[in-house]
Amino acid sequence: MLTTRYVTGAPNWIDLGTPDIDGAAAFYGELFGWRFQPGGPEVGGYGLFQLGGRAAAGGMQTTPEQGPPSWTAYFQTSDVDATAKAAEQARGSVLMQPMDVLDLGRMAILADRAGVRFGLWQPGRNKGLEVVQEHGSLCWLELYTADVPAAAAFYHSVLGLETFPLDFPGGTYTTFVPAGESEDAMFGGVVPLADDPGEEEAYWLPYFEVTDPDAIVARTRELGGAIRMPATDLPGAGRLAKLADPHGARFAVIRSEPRAD
Repeated sequence: MLTTRYVTGAPNWIDLGTPDIDGAAAFYGELFGWRFQPGGPEVGGYGLFQLGGRAAAGGMQTTPEQGPPSWTAYFQTSDVDATAKAAEQARGSVLMQPMDVLDLGRMAILADRAGVRFGLWQPGRNKGLEVVQEHGSLCWLELYTADVPAAAAFYHSVLGLETFPLDFPGGTYTTFVPAGESEDAMFGGVVPLADDPGEEEAYWLPYFEVTDPDAIVARTRELGGAIRMPATDLPGAGRLAKLADPHGARFAVIRSEPRAD
């Protein structure tokens, strides 16, 4: 389960790059109750989406040269520079070289072997997201990729992530667990890209916990977003839907089933 007790390899931040940060603030505010707090010129206008005064995500306005509108997940490391080098050695790439963000922390943007963009965050004053697992906050991540074993090997060599198989009727779901943690620390899964019809490029998909997925789907449609998969019950997981905001950034929502003790 994703928590704010961040350890090496665990997701500790997420942010949105969008051509319309004001529009995104209005859209996600309607869906999740977020309020956007813009940053100053010293951080290029990068701001925080806050839920009840707690950081639920980051966001900034981007240009087409910076890539399509999308969510980027960041993973904790104690040494951004060494982790970036490990990614290159594992046949990934460094899209943005390691850099300090004031005294908040140190970051880099990488791509895995399949070209999937992800970030690294070495905490300074900013330790990471301040709220997860609650309505309107990050609760899960899924990596859609054409080669599940190759992806598992890459993230193991770079972030130390272990995989744990969950059996379900008709197949096995591969989950990620930070090194040295128990199965209860699983925070995401790896899914064959072929299981996501219409998508041709691998990507990370963030899930946000919500109390009423059907209401979120209806509001997304009203606000000009797209329904990539309608609200659907998934036994053992919960009721989920895959969506996109008005500019095409993909995300999912879920009302998670309570975990059995």
